[in-house]
Amino acid sequence: MPDISSPAAEASAILLIACPDRKGLVAAVSEFVFRHGGDVVHADQHTDEQEQVFFQRVEFRLRDFDLGPNEILPALAPITERFSMRCDLRFSDSVARTAVLVSKQAHCLYDLLARWRMGELRADIPLIISNDESNADVAAQFGVPFRWLPVDPPSRSVQEEAMLGLLRQADIELVILARYMQILSARVVDLYPQRIINIHHSFLPAFVGGRPYHQAYDRGVKLIGATAHYATTDLDQGPIIEQDVVRVSHRDKIPDLVRKGRDLEMVVLARAVWFHLNHRVLVYGNKTVVFS
Repeated sequence: MPDISSPAAEASAILLIACPDRKGLVAAVSEFVFRHGGDVVHADQHTDEQEQVFFQRVEFRLRDFDLGPNEILPALAPITERFSMRCDLRFSDSVARTAVLVSKQAHCLYDLLARWRMGELRADIPLIISNDESNADVAAQFGVPFRWLPVDPPSRSVQEEAMLGLLRQADIELVILARYMQILSARVVDLYPQRIINIHHSFLPAFVGGRPYHQAYDRGVKLIGATAHYATTDLDQGPIIEQDVVRVSHRDKIPDLVRKGRDLEMVVLARAVWFHLNHRVLVYGNKTVVFS
């Protein structure tokens, strides 16, 4: 298990802001941080011109800051109320308790666990759940507890209830669907809003649902892709966090598309998880702003 007890940099606070676009927004937030002794180390912003919505990510050092973690949002309330802000507060030294769900194909699982062990993904992974027993060996290699929950249509609700029990018991904050080829019910999705990240093996919105590489081959596309998104009750329709593509040609058969696609799936999912763990994603409607 990686050592995450000593972060490489000092702790900082992160404000994720969304509100109607108005003059004075940046000045108000910057002045608040300055007035309380903060030192801004990163600031990024974006305005959706069509919707007239302003987004900002502000990260500032907590050293010399005169407010405690639980005092920041109450002190910021006059500003959030004046500008009708939605403001989330995160901390750079927070460690999300994360569960990985996987079916038979383990390439994304291997990649995530390797990045986690190398310290690239700042998370605590106390649980892997799979409906395929063969992945127990993968979990054992990385020293992560593994739970096998087989599922078939008659037992789906029972399996899901057992899964929820394990997630609650492990105090899970983030769920990663690393090629977990089961559809989650609305109950599960609603319990973890914007905290379930799925990797879909196509460039959404093209080829939703099952067997997308077969669909892509039948359509004769010249690009295939992978999409990481937050899971919602609408299958493969959640807010997109990250995507990428690779070229294919008429010479490529379905196994070639699958092979090329696997590389994309691993990279795209890892990027999306990194963005989420580092508090760089703002969701609005069915879209995201990702501050890279």
